[in-house]
Amino acid sequence: MKIFNLTRHIITLLAFVIFGLNANAQTKGDIEAVRISPANENTRVVLDVSKETSFSYFRLRSPERLVVDLKNTNRDFSFDNIDNQSSLIKRIRHSTPKSKSDLRMVIELTKAVEPGVFSLNPTSDFGHRVVIDLKDPNPRPVATNTAAPKRDKDIVIVIDAGHGGADPGSIGPKGTYEKNITLSISKMLEKRINEEPGLRAVMTRSGDYYISPNDRPDVATKENADLLVSIHADAFSTPQPRGGSVWVLSKGRADTELGRLLERTERDSQLLGSAADVIGDRDTERYFAETIFNMSMDLSRASSYDISNKVIKEMKKVTKMHKRSPQSASFAVLTAPETPSILVEVGFISNPQEEKNLNWRAYRQQLADSLFRSIKLYFRNTPPDGTLWAQERDNEPRKHKVKSGESLSLLAQRYNVELDRLKEANKLDGDLVRIGQVLIIPAY
Repeated sequence: MKIFNLTRHIITLLAFVIFGLNANAQTKGDIEAVRISPANENTRVVLDVSKETSFSYFRLRSPERLVVDLKNTNRDFSFDNIDNQSSLIKRIRHSTPKSKSDLRMVIELTKAVEPGVFSLNPTSDFGHRVVIDLKDPNPRPVATNTAAPKRDKDIVIVIDAGHGGADPGSIGPKGTYEKNITLSISKMLEKRINEEPGLRAVMTRSGDYYISPNDRPDVATKENADLLVSIHADAFSTPQPRGGSVWVLSKGRADTELGRLLERTERDSQLLGSAADVIGDRDTERYFAETIFNMSMDLSRASSYDISNKVIKEMKKVTKMHKRSPQSASFAVLTAPETPSILVEVGFISNPQEEKNLNWRAYRQQLADSLFRSIKLYFRNTPPDGTLWAQERDNEPRKHKVKSGESLSLLAQRYNVELDRLKEANKLDGDLVRIGQVLIIPAY
């Protein structure tokens, strides 16, 4: 009898344990907060959820809607008071799900979009998140003036601090956020640039807020910038990798962006400026646009590569370089069509020693200084026409170092100056010059 009673108690206890496990497994998740972050023609919607959840989504037309189903999620969250400044979203509301245990969210849209939905696992104080990216496939074409834009006397450098806001970027083993490191170095670089006469810095973000990677190059286009520098910190699944690297836009991504520019030209001839008025037919217009854009993007990529080499040369005085030559990749932030653009990885935040270094203010300043030196060196050698630095270069007397086979009369002809003016500028009595002699070339 005692054995029978003991067995009954054990069975009862197991039943309670199994019931408890099942009940725990069926516990529903909650939506704790919803944030809408518009950025020009793109919008990110972030759902903070209390537990990891699976989801599915689909689109509906006439009117345009995006329907997101969250599995095993309570439906008591109200979407009525969400701050919505997005031009793509009318409102967010509930709808009836297929299963009573699920939540169905409907995003009513103002136009057709390209949606992407993904989840993020907890990182430090960030919990589970479901992220919805809405991208306008047909943004309004940027109106351009048919007259040539007035050149800024300053050389304009756009500094892009990677990540920000709800996007912390990579997180180091001690909890360091990439977004904070990149913003600190960016502000240091901004200060150095703005202290240099003839240079001007523009930040894509000056605080801790989110900007879509697709919108960051728009800042460079709007400012008619001469360079975009995007600052990041690398990470890997193991702690061993370390060192910096510099990246430029891959040829494949450049060709993709060229295609998008041409599609925009098909819709709006303003991108060709006054040239569109003298082109007789659409086929010729497209051929002309393709030629111009190709040349512009090739020149931009070549300049990006040259600047990258100078950055690497300066950075390796401060830190080990993970890559000793410029690398290419399909980064959205590098896609400004006429602006040389580089992405600088200042080190691996996943490496404990480099995380420690990046948390040291003096080390971040050294990195910012190395970036400044490379930028200054590049633009001192090749200042854009119409800038203060170009004027200073043009006002300096031209010089020529005599090589074997060169004569004074040959140099006068080459530089289109009178022989007597060339002699006078160099205080020469005769026509003889020696190899290695440095001659001043007069302006006229």
